[in-house]
Amino acid sequence: MERSTGSNMQIQGQRTQSTAIVKVQQEPSIKIEPTVGGQLLRKLFQIIFFVQLFLVSILVIVLTIRGLIYAGSTDRFHPKKWYPPLLVSTASAGIVSFIWQSITFHCPSKAIKTVFWFTPLLTCAVGVLHILIGSPLSLAAGTIAILSGVIQSLYACWVNSRFDYASKILTVSTSAPPYNTTTFVIVSIITCLVYSSFSVTGIGGATATGTSLDIAFIVVILLSFLWSMQVIKNMLYVTISRIRYMNFACGVDINTRATFHDTVKHFVGSVCIGSAIVPVIGTIRGSARAINLVAGDNDEFLFSCADCYSGFASTLITYGNRWGFVHVGVYNKGFIQASADTWEMFKRVELISLIDSDLTGVFCFLSGVAVGSICGIVGGTWELIIHKGYATEVSIYAFLIGYFMVKKDYNL
Repeated sequence: MERSTGSNMQIQGQRTQSTAIVKVQQEPSIKIEPTVGGQLLRKLFQIIFFVQLFLVSILVIVLTIRGLIYAGSTDRFHPKKWYPPLLVSTASAGIVSFIWQSITFHCPSKAIKTVFWFTPLLTCAVGVLHILIGSPLSLAAGTIAILSGVIQSLYACWVNSRFDYASKILTVSTSAPPYNTTTFVIVSIITCLVYSSFSVTGIGGATATGTSLDIAFIVVILLSFLWSMQVIKNMLYVTISRIRYMNFACGVDINTRATFHDTVKHFVGSVCIGSAIVPVIGTIRGSARAINLVAGDNDEFLFSCADCYSGFASTLITYGNRWGFVHVGVYNKGFIQASADTWEMFKRVELISLIDSDLTGVFCFLSGVAVGSICGIVGGTWELIIHKGYATEVSIYAFLIGYFMVKKDYNL
């Protein structure tokens, strides 16, 4: 018995390198092998993602060159006043993101309380900045930001009693990070910094002329940026899921770089599908929960409408939720099947109510809002001083970059 225990401890202490896809025994209710239709869908989304990335890259290059040429022949656009604040805000996003990741790993309890109490203040500060800018768009954005800050404050007061439990969950989650986590975080931040800087150069080029077609180009670049950042975030999610599974189930640690290489090679299609539908379904489910709180039980008509919408959202979440990415990485499932199996498992063990009351997801969201607000304040304040006309859009772009910069690394 002692020899067996010692042998197990020795196996758990070894760190092996592996690039093979995890193969597990198939449960009766879980279909491991993807169907032909599922394989085609994954391949289709993979092709669509890379094609749009290629086309948008060409568009960004063309817009950047055209914008610089146009700026040289007119005084309407000033690259030296538009690009530096936004690029500095982008760099700030990377720096603040790394610092906040370090704080979260080393002091999770303080990180939880800090983000819940300071994010509302930062959000309101962004709102005040936009009101000071004074344009119609900035006034609308400022009003929304201040209302959002007030709601965040009320929510923090409401869930204050759950902070200790959330801190324990976060402490356990960050107690044993995988090998090379710091290197992985730094590389992902640098990648997103380069990609974000590249995207904003194209947006600047489209801003130079500002026609209706250019506005459409900006929308296309932003949509591509949002989808790409979601894909990067969820690629990390799938990678860490595989590493954690091997650690918990087999007692071994596999190489992070090799695992990420396998994720890129085998799971891009499923990740692209999930990255496209999870934000939409998550927004629908969040709005359904908010409507239920507002409707209450007083008005029968409102209650029935809210109940119907909530049922619709509950059906959607079954086929598209972020926990499905875990089964994508561990079982090599298609995303929709992985989401359905994961949600069915949650229902079977009655974890849905616990998931709805979990604060770690809210913590990640508020962390993104906090860093995004800091970046928006940096870029917006700078532009307010040197060129007020650019302040609103630069602040909004900086906020989006900061938000996604920190959100993607919380899978690590």
